Order: sequence, then C-alpha cells, then structure tokens
Amino acid sequence: MLKNAIFATFVFCGLTSFAQEVAPPQVDLRIYDIVESVSADEIESDIRRLAGFGTRNTFSDTVSNTRGIGAARRFIKADFEKISQECNDCLDVFYQKDFVTKEGNNRVPKDAWVVNVVAVQKGTKYPNRYIIMSGDIDSRASNTMDFTTDAPGANDNASGMAGVMEAARVLSKYDFENSIIYLGLSGEEQGLFGGQGFAKMAKDEGWDIIGVLNNDMIGNIKGVDGVIDNRSFRIFSEPVPPTETEDERKMRRYYGGEVDGISRQLARYVHRTTETYMPEMNPMMIYRLDRFGRGGHHRPFNDLGFAGIRIMEAHENYNQQHQDIRTEDGIEYGDVIEHVNFDYAAKLTAVNAITMASLAWAPPAPKEVKIGGIVEPSAKLKWEKVTGDNVAGYKIYWRETTSPQWQHSRFVGNVDNFTLEGIVIDNFFFGVSTVGKNGNESVVVFPSSTF
Repeated sequence: MLKNAIFATFVFCGLTSFAQEVAPPQVDLRIYDIVESVSADEIESDIRRLAGFGTRNTFSDTVSNTRGIGAARRFIKADFEKISQECNDCLDVFYQKDFVTKEGNNRVPKDAWVVNVVAVQKGTKYPNRYIIMSGDIDSRASNTMDFTTDAPGANDNASGMAGVMEAARVLSKYDFENSIIYLGLSGEEQGLFGGQGFAKMAKDEGWDIIGVLNNDMIGNIKGVDGVIDNRSFRIFSEPVPPTETEDERKMRRYYGGEVDGISRQLARYVHRTTETYMPEMNPMMIYRLDRFGRGGHHRPFNDLGFAGIRIMEAHENYNQQHQDIRTEDGIEYGDVIEHVNFDYAAKLTAVNAITMASLAWAPPAPKEVKIGGIVEPSAKLKWEKVTGDNVAGYKIYWRETTSPQWQHSRFVGNVDNFTLEGIVIDNFFFGVSTVGKNGNESVVVFPSSTF
C-alpha cells in the first residue's frame, strides 16, 4: 500500500514537472476573432470620406471643413477620439507637427506645417514599447506642386489611412502588454516629411519601437499588367539596417546575415502570422526597401535604426497613381473611388491587425543572442533572458542559408542557452524568439556575436 502511494506520488510529481516544460499553445484564438471583426463597410465609409475632401495635398486648404488636408486630418482625429470614447479613453489622440520650408526642398511649393495625427494605445506592462501601423493622409495630382487640382487619392492612400482607422476600431477593444500606435502621416508625396518628423521625435524621446507597418496602397486588385488578384500582397523590407557599423559589416563577411536585419525579421513575422491565421492570403516577401527606385514612409524609421516594412497590394495600376483625373486615348486616369476593392483592403487591414496584436501580446525579444559551435557537430546558442511572468520560454529557429523563411523551430523552455545536437552551424542560419504563455512570440533575433 505504502509502495503504491510512493509510486503514485512519484508519477504525479513527474507529470507536474513535465507539464511545466510543455510548450505554450501554437495559436491564440483571439486572433481569429480579430480577423472576423475587420469591416469592409467601415473601411469603405472612411475611404469615401477621405476621397471626398477633393484634394489632400499637404499644402492644400487647412481651413475648410469640406476640402483639403485640414479637413482630412480633423476627420481622422475626430474618428480616433470617437473610438477612444468607446473604449473608456484608451487612446491618447494628438497632432504631431514639424515646419517645412520651400528653401532647399524642390517639391515644397510654400512654407507650411506638416501635421500628423496620432493615436496611442498604451500597453499595460511595457508602455514604452511600441508597434506602429501607419498610413498616409496626403494625396497628389500629376504635379506634386499643384495643391488645388482635385486629387481624391482613393487608393493612394485613403485605403491605407482607412486601414489604420479600422485597426484602431478593432484593437481598441482589447488590452495589450505593449503599446500600439495608429498613425496618419502627412507630407509623404513631397519627401516623407511626416515620417521623418515622427521618427525623430520617437528617437529623441527614447521610444523602444518593435516595428513599423507602413501601409501605402492596399485597395487595388487590378494591375496595369492585366492581372486581377485579390489574395496576394507584398511585404517590402531592406536586408540590414542602414545604421549598421563598419565592424558589423565586416562580421557579416564571416558569419552571414546579409538578409537577416531587423526589418527583414519583421517581414518574416508578418509572413508567418498571415500563413498561420489567414491561410487564404498569399504574402509575398520582396527583398527590397521599396519598389524599384521609389520610397515610402517606413524609410525614415529605417534611417534611424528602427525596424520598418511596407505592406501593399501586389499589382499596381500606374494609370491610377499620381494622375490628374482625365481620359486620354480611351484610357481613364486618376485615383478615384471606383478602383478600390474594399474587401481586399479589409483583408490587408486584418493582416496588420493580427500582426500588431500578436506582437503587442508577446513578451520582449531576447537580447544579446550569441552563437557558438564552430568546428563542432552541434550549434550552440545563448541569450539574455527576459524578465516577466508572461514568459513561457524561448524558441530556436533555423533554416538553410538559401531559404527565405525559417524552416525549423524548437521550443526549448525557459532557459538562457541550448545546444542543437547534430545541427552543424556551417549549414544553417539561426535565430531566437521569446514565447509568451499565451503562445504569442516576439520577432526572431539573429545572433549578433559568437562565443
């Protein structure tokens, strides 16, 4: 009898010990609810309102309530404030602005304030850690200096701005450990002025930015090449930060990492999250800062060392971008409401929302990730653990050096080092993420040194 009791106690204790090492859930069921909550009707309503202001050129009318950039930004701010009222003042809504001058700027027709609209949803545990979704408020005609001609900018970029507003509506219903910023940026068409000003402010104030999801044109499914596609979208990301040091560049020659910078890891996170929760979508990783020779509002954040990517439609129609509304030789030009697919814009908004929710519910990424195992049969990794009661442990990722995505992973528990037996360091790239007890993970961190 006593023997059986001792055996039972041993088995029970063993199971208890084992249960503590069980990996957290693979999915967070709340994410599926977020996908379902994104409304194409709400997005359509906001796009129509924004396009209805005639022009949103950064230097257009700021006094009228029915036309110009001033009316547009007041509408956006009022919408954020309404959302905040519905969530018990969960959003801190304000303008952030910088003065730009005509002198030295060949796309600035006159001195003016470039005004951004900001809504901050503070995190409960890490209020100084931010994940940002941005869209552009401004639009342009064929001549970017022309601030009076109609430029409705329905897709470029009322679609992205409406996506930001809808994400705020959906995510404001939840509490997150990390902070989320819903951001409307101005001055994009004249030289990324809004992003430059906001990124500088964040840097000066010491914000810890997890990443920036810049949404610029998320509503068109009919490409100028004739392709119609309502499932694919592009994720643009640069390979390594432009702020890397000469020593870091030299290290890459020996240890690799040419495609493993912080922005590329953020892009992979979006890709993996989409495939997990929205398998009907086709995320396309584009290994480039932006479209060929062009730029977007994630670049100013990259310039200051922050992770930032661009999310946008897969097939553009250049006849509907940066064009006066007109018909020539039977071709209709202009960025008008009729060309926007609202269901598609809702899908890409959901991609953003689930990415931000996953990151905002996740613990911070591990720091000081190091790798060892040179001329050994096994790869070794160690890292600085994250403090907090929401940490379940850490996951090691690895992939073949030619693979665009992480192929293999192993949850290793709440430890600060691990050896992958039989995995030769020379044949793979490696990374480590922090895993929360709810199953949400940080962005993967590529090793920054060896041991």
